[in-house]
Amino acid sequence: MTDYDALDYAPLLALAEDEVVTHALVRDVRTPSGKTIALITLDNGYDYKRPNTLGPRTLEELNGVLVELQARASRREIDAVAITGKQFILAAGADLSKVNTVPSVAVAKLLAQQGHRTLGRLGEMGVPSFAFVNGLALGGGLEVALNANYRTVDSSVGALGLPEVFLGLIPGWGGATLLPHLVGIRNALRLILENPLRNNRLIDAATAHRLGVADVVLSPIRFLEDSLAWADGVLAGRITVRRKAAPGFIERTFVWPQAIRIARKSVASKIGRVAKSPFAALDLLEYTRTASRGDSFAREDEILSDLISGDQFQASMYAFNLVQKHAKKPTGAPDPKLAQPVTKVGVIGAGLMARQFALLFVRRLKVPVVLTDINQQRLDEAVAYIHGEIASLKAKGRLSSDETSRLQALVTGTTDKNAFADADWVIEAVFEELSVKQEVFASFEKIIAPTAVFATNTSSLSVAQIGSKLKHPGRLVGFHFFNPVAVMPLVEVVRADATTDETLATAMKVAVGLRKTAVITSDTTGFVVNRLLAKVLGEAMHAVDTGTHPSVVDAACAPFGLPMPPFVLLDLVGLKVGAHVLDTHHAAFPDRFFDSENLHKLADYGRIITRDKQGNANGFDKGALAIVRGGTAPVTAEVFKQRLEDGLADEIHRMLAEGVVASAADIDLCMIMGAGWPFQMGGITPYLDRCGASERVFGDTFNHPRIAGVTAA
Repeated sequence: MTDYDALDYAPLLALAEDEVVTHALVRDVRTPSGKTIALITLDNGYDYKRPNTLGPRTLEELNGVLVELQARASRREIDAVAITGKQFILAAGADLSKVNTVPSVAVAKLLAQQGHRTLGRLGEMGVPSFAFVNGLALGGGLEVALNANYRTVDSSVGALGLPEVFLGLIPGWGGATLLPHLVGIRNALRLILENPLRNNRLIDAATAHRLGVADVVLSPIRFLEDSLAWADGVLAGRITVRRKAAPGFIERTFVWPQAIRIARKSVASKIGRVAKSPFAALDLLEYTRTASRGDSFAREDEILSDLISGDQFQASMYAFNLVQKHAKKPTGAPDPKLAQPVTKVGVIGAGLMARQFALLFVRRLKVPVVLTDINQQRLDEAVAYIHGEIASLKAKGRLSSDETSRLQALVTGTTDKNAFADADWVIEAVFEELSVKQEVFASFEKIIAPTAVFATNTSSLSVAQIGSKLKHPGRLVGFHFFNPVAVMPLVEVVRADATTDETLATAMKVAVGLRKTAVITSDTTGFVVNRLLAKVLGEAMHAVDTGTHPSVVDAACAPFGLPMPPFVLLDLVGLKVGAHVLDTHHAAFPDRFFDSENLHKLADYGRIITRDKQGNANGFDKGALAIVRGGTAPVTAEVFKQRLEDGLADEIHRMLAEGVVASAADIDLCMIMGAGWPFQMGGITPYLDRCGASERVFGDTFNHPRIAGVTAA
């Protein structure tokens, strides 16, 4: 067992000289039964907009307070210790602002050990300890509560969770050890693994109580007073706490190992094996089943220090900051005051994409949305589909009856173009053919108001060419969604040379209203995401065309951590679409992008992979393999991997030189939000820097300094 009090935490304190300290303020409270509870309130001196965080100096102060209270408990001056937070906030977790400056694995380990020394003391006070969870409790904040003996929670709290795996870490201040023994392995897996990997989903007070995280839920009106009264009841023996979720012999012996095995398989199938933190968390959950608390804490220290000092955590923090900060202040965005109001949306088309657009616009903007098409039956089917999707939201409890009726009434369809006369925003969802899009916009320009904005969802055509037949091309902007529209968070906002600031500002305002992350790109083939995916798919098909087996290509791409291998991606987007994308990029950049006659043959054949009954890819189709057979220059996985890395580094370097986007950060944001490039890789440019491709190709790195852990060279 680690003697945490014997360690020297001075190196940590030196890193945190400018930390905003969350103070531990103590006062004694006398209960109706005559008990004395020492109540600690965590408060950093700011309002709720700056949550409490737990940095080295905060933990040092809290530890000193707890040591003093242990001494008071031994002298029988107090009967219990309770800890709560300032208004609306317990704690938002560890202070990660200086973690990227950790100089060594040893100092990283001290971060874990200091948390265990301080928070672990809450379970060793010599008297009962209580956590009154009065607000936000994330990561280390929730671990404060888990280390106490009892927990109350304010019924209005809606943000509880352990997001560490999402950030490339584990709950390493007791969370991974204490939680499964408190709530059972399946509930623990939900909080430690499943929720973080589902875009960092959080739980509310009622769910915390149902899972067994909290012992009681109390009203926010008198939460502190009622928590103290409840604690008094526990101390006086009037209240007995029974934890139904706590694991017994059967669960520990049989259910626990099986749940871990299932979780390993599930995580690997969904995100692959590149991300380290999910599997590190599973290793720890497996270990703690039979290990002592002290040994489990020591294992948490080892795992957490390895992750903190490694590449993936630094990359995850870079990606997290991109999404949270950079995305909210897009580079190159004009003054928001130039944006035109959008009070009505027109959607040209009634197919699948048009339906997705209309549903998203009416749900998010809550303005009238009208669809038009030359086919009345297709329009009727589109409107019925949208109404049905809105009704399904009501059935799931996400919309009220009144809201459902209102949203349904806002969506209409008509073959009459004049219905677009008062639309402020008109977006097309027609065939990906230049002449079709040109004609559509030219015809609608005669109808809509001079201030209305045209948006094209093209994925590969020139926005300038699409608008070349408009009298006022400055009103046209590219607005490239990703499929499925409701789920994928990225919109590439494409500014052609003629696009006005007012048009661009309106597009950015619409993106915000749709709750999408917008990145401004120049008007170039493929913009960002499709240009780089075309590079991946083109290199993959070229390798196969020249004799490399598709399985070798897929294996070579595994270290990238992509959501799926190249040929599964091709199957998903459609072989005909993939062939079109490669042809388009080959035509634009023939010296760097391959086309593939075999891909057209595969598109005619109809498939490249086989799937099991559950729809999971499980191999390559024999007929497809026969089509691509015949190449005489196969390459190894390592050769292909380096060729792809260097090709991507070269293409991104060219894109930045061309001004496609303002910075490498924009490209990383696009690949994370639009292509599913994993957080743990930090996007694409940090990976290319770490693997050496950047220096091999252009003698420098995209990021200065490189985004890498202290264990990296």
